Amino acid sequence: MTSFDTSPQLNVWRALLALAVVFVMLATTGWTAIRSQREATELQASLDAWRDGSVAGRRLPDPQSEPTRLARFFAGLNDAQRALLARRYPLAVGNMNGAPVELRYRANRIALGQARTVELKRVHDENLTPAGQRHASRRLDRIDALLRPGRHILAFNPAGSGRVAEVFGSLRRAERVSVVVPGVDTDLLTFQRTHRPHSAPVGMARALYAAERETAPATRTAVIAWADYTAPRGLGMDAATAMRAEDGAVRLNALLRGLPGTAPVSLFCHSYGSVLCGLAADELPDRVADIAVAGSPGMRVDNAGELRTPARVWAMRDADDWVQDVPYLEVGGLGHGADPVSSRFGARVLSARQAKGHSGYFEPGTDSLRNFAEIGVGAYRAVDCAQKNDACRRGLSGTDTSGRA
Repeated sequence: MTSFDTSPQLNVWRALLALAVVFVMLATTGWTAIRSQREATELQASLDAWRDGSVAGRRLPDPQSEPTRLARFFAGLNDAQRALLARRYPLAVGNMNGAPVELRYRANRIALGQARTVELKRVHDENLTPAGQRHASRRLDRIDALLRPGRHILAFNPAGSGRVAEVFGSLRRAERVSVVVPGVDTDLLTFQRTHRPHSAPVGMARALYAAERETAPATRTAVIAWADYTAPRGLGMDAATAMRAEDGAVRLNALLRGLPGTAPVSLFCHSYGSVLCGLAADELPDRVADIAVAGSPGMRVDNAGELRTPARVWAMRDADDWVQDVPYLEVGGLGHGADPVSSRFGARVLSARQAKGHSGYFEPGTDSLRNFAEIGVGAYRAVDCAQKNDACRRGLSGTDTSGRA
């Protein structure tokens, strides 16, 4: 683990390196961060239809209303009325924070079925190039996987590269909730992987859910694999700026405000996902007890205090993680700020032994996953610190199921 050196000479060289990287990115990838397409999507069409709709003679509320208002609206309907809305507006209901989670699962199965029909036609569309047909075939394969029995899809948007969120465990019954926030190159096609499965959101969340159950069998837990934001593609300009993270932070906070119950929530933010979590921090609901980052390029602040959150802030980095070589600074909106594992940042630094590089923090049998599981169930005194002085446990009490030490 490298220390955070703020000497003027080193910072000048880091700034020059960052600018050189920027010029290379501009020359090879273009200014993708400011390129935006405002195309109508299936989700927007479903939301527009919802706005014009009604049920039992009642106008439907604004789908962008506060989750508490939407929850009250759905609570006032009977089962048949809720099912009718899911059938009529599957994408709207399936992505509506405040709607009952079981209804969202049902609506998203309908939306996935509709998306499957679209991709099946594209696979056989002779107007598409062979590459286009292969892409449609890959999307069809991913959609089929999401439609398998027992999967609980909390969010689904087929537009563009696709966005997805999946739940493991019961959100309604959970005593502790964990949310996995992934980084770059996360979309419908990479939501789940056969090769190196624990580097993808589904594998990360499954591994964490299993580890939490092993750590505290008597504690009811739920884990969300949350890939419901448009992540940067590759290490280009989008990844060097906060644009994608800013939009994702708004979406993450909306999700958290719409979760049922009052169970404490822990965020596990990997790579660029930690940039998103850093920007979301000062708006997080009070039930968020922990923000744990792994392989972070920075959280857009100089120290943990600037996150302005009462949540505990944890950080880890594997010794072989290439992210330690990025310039930890922010210049003109490029870069993501200070190193979260540096002593001056002020996070509780955890052991990441055996983490297998940048994408291996959720591999079973690693210190990193064990530490995440201990945090996820509130067993804070059991975590392993990066330093032998146990500094990361300082000031913590024993196992805490209330969400605060």
